[in-house]
Amino acid sequence: MEAHLLEWLNLSVRWVHMITGVAWIGASFYFVWLENNLNRVNPKTGLAGDLWAIHGGGIYHLEKYKLAPPSMPENLHWFKWEAYFTWMSGIALLCVVFYSNPVLYLVAPGSGLTGPEGVAIGIGSLIAGWFIYDFLCDSALGKKPALLGFILFVLIIGAAYGFSKVFSGRGAYLHVGAIIGTIMVGNVFRIIMPAQRALVAAIAENHTPDPALPAKGLLRSRHNNYFTLPVLFIMISNHFPSTYGSQYNWLILAGIAVLAVLVRHYFNTRHDSHKFAWTLPVAAVGMITLAYVTGPAPMPTAPDVAKAPAKIDYQPLPETALGGGAKPAEAAAPAAPAAPAAPAAAPAQASNAGPAFDKVHNVIQERCAVCHSAKPTSPLFSAAPAGVMFDTPEQIRQNAARIQAQAITTQIMPLGNITQMTQQERDLIGAWIAQGAQTN
Repeated sequence: MEAHLLEWLNLSVRWVHMITGVAWIGASFYFVWLENNLNRVNPKTGLAGDLWAIHGGGIYHLEKYKLAPPSMPENLHWFKWEAYFTWMSGIALLCVVFYSNPVLYLVAPGSGLTGPEGVAIGIGSLIAGWFIYDFLCDSALGKKPALLGFILFVLIIGAAYGFSKVFSGRGAYLHVGAIIGTIMVGNVFRIIMPAQRALVAAIAENHTPDPALPAKGLLRSRHNNYFTLPVLFIMISNHFPSTYGSQYNWLILAGIAVLAVLVRHYFNTRHDSHKFAWTLPVAAVGMITLAYVTGPAPMPTAPDVAKAPAKIDYQPLPETALGGGAKPAEAAAPAAPAAPAAPAAAPAQASNAGPAFDKVHNVIQERCAVCHSAKPTSPLFSAAPAGVMFDTPEQIRQNAARIQAQAITTQIMPLGNITQMTQQERDLIGAWIAQGAQTN
């Protein structure tokens, strides 16, 4: 029941995060588009420009003041809660998914970090990320946007590299996204909103508003706009293990971030000219290139596996990694007896046929079906994750491609390697898949 409730909590928080994120990013895209498409030819007195638009069966006329109207309207809409709720729901999701069970989801196996240490690094990175960013923006670099952007990119990718050494692939990516999200909401809370309040207060008091504050807010708003596409990629990346599961996941993230910023820059500047239209085909070619260079390495062949000992040394499941309270016997069925070694007189036959399925089946039942079953024995799940089950030989064969991607190529499964799958076992399954994934 606890696993079931945790899954629904995860779903609810994730849904809220998505809804508020769509509202925030949509507003960011719209206002940048609006700013870039204002008609600035002979504007009315006091106006920076205006725009006529049609949407949903209605015609709208929008006007932007150079600084502010002579008097404030009674109803003035403030765009802030979209940002605040997106960040709060994101932090809640981080706690529900990663911080509630850091040994399983956050800390990389073999990193040497304890769960609390991993959580401390995660939270500390969010705080440090904002203060470093804010300091750089307020420094002399703030007057050199291109150089500032390059330095920020290097620092963020540096953080991704550091995370990849101590966190799981998903944990590393999500914390990069959390740092960027914290910077974005910090811009709203600490810079954009105070600038807007100062503008409104100056008008109410009949003072001339300080133009430096709105200009600073506009700069930070543009930063947020360029951050959006990399953050959106990170939000969907946990569905694609070939990105976060790669040993070069930080470089993949860097490449996709560059491509995303190039695409965003074209859409931010196309009102002026189409001189950055080249970024669109470059981004397409870049994605194809990333797909090619991140392709899986050749799988081990059957003869390679035949050289390994026939007996697989099963290790007991660590009790603490299973969520606490569960005994190893409760988390997985007892290992089946090791299959007898093939007779020495027939090595060629074993080479041609590939690994025997009964050996593969034993490994998958011991290491994978703990969670991926119609009735998971792991207390972490009340239903098979993503609906993937390995209860029958046919189910295993149908999911061979998934098994290869997640347990062999990227080795992100089992989660946190809680069932202690060995490299020999991965090679065994990989060779079986390479030989056609036959179950008879």
